[in-house]
Amino acid sequence: MGLKKTLYWVSFFSIAMGFLETAVVIYLRKLYYPHGFSFPLQPIDHGVAVTELWREAATIIMLMAIGKLAGKNKAERFAYFIYSFAVWDIFYYVFLKVFINWPESLMTWDILFLIPVPWVGPVITPVIIAMTLILFALAIIYYSEKHVHVHLHSGEQLMLWMGSIIAIISFTEDYVRHKGDILMRNLRSGGSLFTDLSSYVPTYFDWTMFGIGEGIILLSFIVYVKRLSKSIPPAGTI
Repeated sequence: MGLKKTLYWVSFFSIAMGFLETAVVIYLRKLYYPHGFSFPLQPIDHGVAVTELWREAATIIMLMAIGKLAGKNKAERFAYFIYSFAVWDIFYYVFLKVFINWPESLMTWDILFLIPVPWVGPVITPVIIAMTLILFALAIIYYSEKHVHVHLHSGEQLMLWMGSIIAIISFTEDYVRHKGDILMRNLRSGGSLFTDLSSYVPTYFDWTMFGIGEGIILLSFIVYVKRLSKSIPPAGTI
């Protein structure tokens, strides 16, 4: 299968997964948020919570599988994985907007992840991250097809990790600042990390920190692409 057909099918698969994710969330919101989703979060039945945990794990396995099937080498398999993850995430929000008119805007708060503490932020922030992942994935796939060795150099890896960690801090900062004392007490007592979620309402997002993190990630991407563009073998040498 050619590159274009592979990208088409991976995209179609990821969009379909985004719809399935949307469908599950719509059902859950009908059960637990009949008057519309808002913070604080409602308590969820233990069995449903465990099922959701495994469903999320299954989703990641499915995305890894599509990367494994679509990629010709290790780099391409990783690229297709992050590409499908990003497309899935973006269309999850697209379908939520189409079917239940949520989020109200790109600045609407959403809970993004729960481990090790809740990650929260405006909807536009995971969309920005997803678009950045798509850029990285397409660059890896493009240069790999050009027979360029697409590994990241140590400096590029360092920038990517630094930017990612800073961005993650921006997502978790509000929760830790407001609930850090409860979190530490729960950790010391061996209790659940999320016993206080029913009283947590996010109030502040650190745009400066997020911007710095995203900026460093984009800088690593620019440095990476500039280096690879100089490594394309001349025509007729392959």
